[in-house]
Amino acid sequence: MEYVAIVIVLALLQYFVFGLLVGKARGEYKVAAPAITGHPVFERYYRVHQNTLEMLVIFIPAIVLFGYWIRPDLGAGIGAVYLVGRIVYLRAYVSDPGTRSLGFGLSILPTLILLIGGGIAAVISLL
Repeated sequence: MEYVAIVIVLALLQYFVFGLLVGKARGEYKVAAPAITGHPVFERYYRVHQNTLEMLVIFIPAIVLFGYWIRPDLGAGIGAVYLVGRIVYLRAYVSDPGTRSLGFGLSILPTLILLIGGGIAAVISLL
């Protein structure tokens, strides 16, 4: 499960960095706290950060389930695709929100594979 733990740490660090980018954009585009609206680019960074948080709520339990019930190395590999997807999502969303589909797909599909795979394997282990 060490590989799974490493991917989870990387996902949390990624979320942390995205938060730093929100703070940087807040200063650059002069959006005073606690406002969450203002300059469109700031709002994009903010939405990426929030969407990443929403994804983490599913991703972390999903990778743990998959790693425990199936294979941690395979789960970590699938999780690495999620990490790349989040970077693609960030870059696309900030430049043009209409182009975020690839990054979203590279985030949600690995998460669904981990969740469904881990869930099915847990049920099978009961049989």
